[in-house]
Amino acid sequence: MLDAMMPQNYSGSMQSPPQGGFLFATGIENSAPTIQGGTVRRDQMLECGHYDRWREDFALVREVGCNALRYGPQLHTTLRADGVHDWSFADESFAEIRRLGIRPIVDLCHFGVPDWIGDFQNPDFPRLFADYAGAFAARFPWVQLYTPVNEMFITAVFSARYGWWNEQRTDDRSYVTAIKNIVRANVLAMQEILKHRPDAIFIQSESTEAFHAECPLAVPHADFRNAERFLTLDLNYGRRVDSAMYEFLMDNGMTRAEYHFFLDNRLKRHCVMGNDWYQTNEHLLNAEGHGRWAGEVFGYDTVTRDYHARYGLPVMHTETNIAEGPNGDEAERWLWKQWSGILRLRREGIPVLGFTWYSLTDQVDWAHALREVRGESDPRGLYDLDRKPRRVGLAYKRLIEAWRDVLPTQSLCLQVPLAA
Repeated sequence: MLDAMMPQNYSGSMQSPPQGGFLFATGIENSAPTIQGGTVRRDQMLECGHYDRWREDFALVREVGCNALRYGPQLHTTLRADGVHDWSFADESFAEIRRLGIRPIVDLCHFGVPDWIGDFQNPDFPRLFADYAGAFAARFPWVQLYTPVNEMFITAVFSARYGWWNEQRTDDRSYVTAIKNIVRANVLAMQEILKHRPDAIFIQSESTEAFHAECPLAVPHADFRNAERFLTLDLNYGRRVDSAMYEFLMDNGMTRAEYHFFLDNRLKRHCVMGNDWYQTNEHLLNAEGHGRWAGEVFGYDTVTRDYHARYGLPVMHTETNIAEGPNGDEAERWLWKQWSGILRLRREGIPVLGFTWYSLTDQVDWAHALREVRGESDPRGLYDLDRKPRRVGLAYKRLIEAWRDVLPTQSLCLQVPLAA
């Protein structure tokens, strides 16, 4: 049956996913923010064809050799009302994932909420989402790995600072409100999941950022943004924020009680610090504090050291990609550059427990951060939208084949304590 679902270009037998503690992952793109005042939903599962080709997509995960998949049911189609769930698609898709022996890292909220909730300004969102997370964990008790809210920092920034998605606001008070609601939702969701799966592991998947000063007048702006980048993870892990960030939170609507909620709910022992890395993650700020992409100045391994030093947690590289450029080898070169950074960190004793090329297939309209409906395919996947492999997909398959049996034996680093 699986052979019949493989694309025509497939050849050879389907290999077993690599076993052991290191997670070689990809993901099914499931971003779903709203734009245009909430009137347009950017459901990437729909736009990338996953709803029609999900069995084929899961077979491709096996074909490339991944043992883990960042994946989750769409929140806006599954959470129909308070306590009302439509599990029909999740029941089918997760049954197939389990049958194929793929370990899901379940992504429960990826940039958007159901229309009836509204947006991340809604103070009821944390409770509603936590109840949903608990219901998912009860229905799928075999799932161990979770990313409750994907990229909390980017969710808040794009929705309530840049004004691109969802509430489309640009003021500091709305931004702080989004941060506290998003992180509270993540913390409460972890608590609910642990009630059903006490050995659950939470892989945060947060954007790893760095800000650089273009001139002396930009230094205060860079200092502020380099403190701000840690806000969501500081709150999530119960770490006291920097003094400037404390003043910023208090000045823009966070109460002392809300702040102490985060300090008093420390769940770090259940967490892996997932970090995402793209060419756009380093920023160059001018004298007015306005930024532009800086390209790679420090690079993945240098910035990851900063985050690891701050939190002391095991690390997983949870997202990266780059467009297949005019030469055709740009994505493949980026893959090996990221992998080299991982190996360097592991040699230094930093426990990097997994790597992810995101996503399995090309995406749609991400060149414009989903802000405009153009229907343009972004050539960033392991496979294109016709499910034909890109060069980076073939390279990732070779990488997994070469390293999957080596890493568990050659490293002193920790491995993920995965259940059978």
